[in-house]
Amino acid sequence: MEMTENRAVIVIKKMFIKLGILPFLLIIAVILFALMSDNFLSGRNLMNVLRQSVYLIMVSMGQMFALLTGGFDLSVGTTLAVSSVVGALAMVAAYTAMPESVYLAISLGIFAGICAGTLIGVANAIGVAFFNVSPFMMSLGMASVGFGIALYLTGGVPVYGMPVEFGNIFGFGSMLGIPVPIWVVAVIAVFLAVFLYKTPYGVYFYAVGSNSKAAHLSGISVRKTLFSTYVLCAGLAATTGMLLTARLDTGEANIGASMPLESIAACVIAGVSLRGGIGRLENVILGGLFIALVQNGMNLARIESYLQTVVLGVLLILAVVADQLRLRLIASVKG
Repeated sequence: MEMTENRAVIVIKKMFIKLGILPFLLIIAVILFALMSDNFLSGRNLMNVLRQSVYLIMVSMGQMFALLTGGFDLSVGTTLAVSSVVGALAMVAAYTAMPESVYLAISLGIFAGICAGTLIGVANAIGVAFFNVSPFMMSLGMASVGFGIALYLTGGVPVYGMPVEFGNIFGFGSMLGIPVPIWVVAVIAVFLAVFLYKTPYGVYFYAVGSNSKAAHLSGISVRKTLFSTYVLCAGLAATTGMLLTARLDTGEANIGASMPLESIAACVIAGVSLRGGIGRLENVILGGLFIALVQNGMNLARIESYLQTVVLGVLLILAVVADQLRLRLIASVKG
């Protein structure tokens, strides 16, 4: 009996070292919320969770690249807001000027929104890569700048008047029974996985995060890698901003406020190290799905939104503690 228990502990320990805390939290959450609500495990609700999680998954994938290089991006929420506001304003202006060219107006709006959001990433990238500003200060400063710009452009009022087709396609449309946003995120995830694991450039992110000096001596351009990291992170957040705009059918200056905390939490819970150099894309996707699952479960259990924020904060702290414990276990195994 004792030998069986020891084997179980060893298996759990190996799983924890290899996969992190996410599988354990996922099992606990599913059991807990299934007991609290009969609808939690229904097919309709699980599809709803998947649909809601795509926005966080997209931002978290970008956040993972920042974490891999040893930094993070606190301006992802603002990037969402700026892309939403600029994209909506551009789309409304183009649609007003050319009411017969609906799809041209939609294309121009999406292009303007993604470009505007990506510019925040370019500013972050220049500060971090060329002026050695800490990612914390740089992205925090740009979060304030971007939020101010979004409020200035709209006066704090939501932007209405976009073509109905925009929301019908990118917000509520589906192909083969699967919502369009899920298709968009799936295609981008496959592209990022190939880029990260199958190209030499993907190794650079891990190398810079593990040891930037060694990476530089190995011939890797640290500045170029950091620059592309923050531009990529902002580009994914800006794309998410346009998808959310289609979902809400308005351009909002205050969307995405919780994205910095949630995206970092999704990454850390998925085993991405805050010290850089460690993390897997597929785990981050599961991490984003887990956060959405917990939020959905709390909504079904009628837990107040204020308490939900508390739970997310506790999960983030728990994940960081587990990350430290995991690193110690890995070091002890190697030692």
